[in-house]
Amino acid sequence: MNTIANSTQTPDTANTSYKGSALHRRTVLGEITAPSVGFPSEGSLSIFASRQVENALDYERTIEGRDKETKQILCFKEEVRAEFGEIVGESPALKTALNLVSVVASTSSSVLILGETGTGKELVARAIHRLSGRREKAFVKLNCAAIPLGLLESELFGHEKGAFTGAIAQKVGRFELADKGTLFLDEVGDIPPELQPKLLRVLQEQEFERLGSGRTLRVNVRLVAATHRNLTEMVKRNEFRSDLYYRLNVFPVLLPPLRARREDIPVLVTHFVGFYGRQIGKRIEHIAEGTMAALLSYPWPGNVRELQNLIERAVILSCDGVLPNPLPSNHQETVTVVSNSTTLKEVGRALIVQALEAAGWMIGGQEGAAVKLGLKRTTLIYKMKKLGIVRPIPGRRTITPLEVLDHAELKAT
Repeated sequence: MNTIANSTQTPDTANTSYKGSALHRRTVLGEITAPSVGFPSEGSLSIFASRQVENALDYERTIEGRDKETKQILCFKEEVRAEFGEIVGESPALKTALNLVSVVASTSSSVLILGETGTGKELVARAIHRLSGRREKAFVKLNCAAIPLGLLESELFGHEKGAFTGAIAQKVGRFELADKGTLFLDEVGDIPPELQPKLLRVLQEQEFERLGSGRTLRVNVRLVAATHRNLTEMVKRNEFRSDLYYRLNVFPVLLPPLRARREDIPVLVTHFVGFYGRQIGKRIEHIAEGTMAALLSYPWPGNVRELQNLIERAVILSCDGVLPNPLPSNHQETVTVVSNSTTLKEVGRALIVQALEAAGWMIGGQEGAAVKLGLKRTTLIYKMKKLGIVRPIPGRRTITPLEVLDHAELKAT
């Protein structure tokens, strides 16, 4: 107060100056309670206000950063779901594996996909590539078990013209084709021991030579390998190099067998029924509860691939929009087709004939062909009549399917 009294300002001008100050505005708004001893200086209030503004701005930037991070995470999850579209299922076991895939995909680390035959290892490998920074580059695959041992080295690393008998031209290997992209080696456990050191070198040094060439080629390849074999046991038996195993096993992903995620079976069945229904031109409107129960209880040694093939067969054999049970009655026998037929009608006919022959041409009963094919007895008879299938009886006239049934059932009794 002494400062105001001794100043050259009049009380009115001093009051006016105070009313226009930040202190007055904040006091009127109730933001500042007047102290009991006296007012702080206007300079200290300005510093306090500046700090408050800075804190508010920092808070806003933090919130904006969190929102941006949340949006990025959501976008990434949407991208992951899109790339996993071919992998059907929502079971916890499958989600655990796919979560690992989404974590490692954005890196350049090697990935080893482990799982039984038919669990979808190639689909996972493709998803890893599509979610990585190499998605615009090549995805090159090679099934090591499908290539003769003498040609596998040439497939991987290529060869020069004249490198060996029959090498009439230069060949570019898979590593060279996959430069700056992803190389998927399926059934890597089948690589012979004599070739494993060369594979280890290219994984560690990213360099190799074509067969018949002394020129070293450098590449930038991300490797994704897969196998159904137990590589740990193979290492113990000296069938697989331990250093190569450790180099491949940087980030293992174990895919569960279908029997470990049975809750996915109804979704998979619906998916394959829709796919093959559109492909074949048949509309399946009903799947019987008994059929679904049988599919759920089956052990599925061939996993999703076996399920897919059986559903395709069931769609071919379907009648009146009902999916027949494609499983054999004892869950052990299967009906296979060995035929050079090219049309769906011929394939269906071959299936029925083989089932009839396997059942001794008995149509009904627990051991009959109808049960093996997952069809009603009357449906099988209808299909036999439609396809002109009759039991061949030497020395007798051609008989109808109904006569076949009567003959078989009389013989059984």
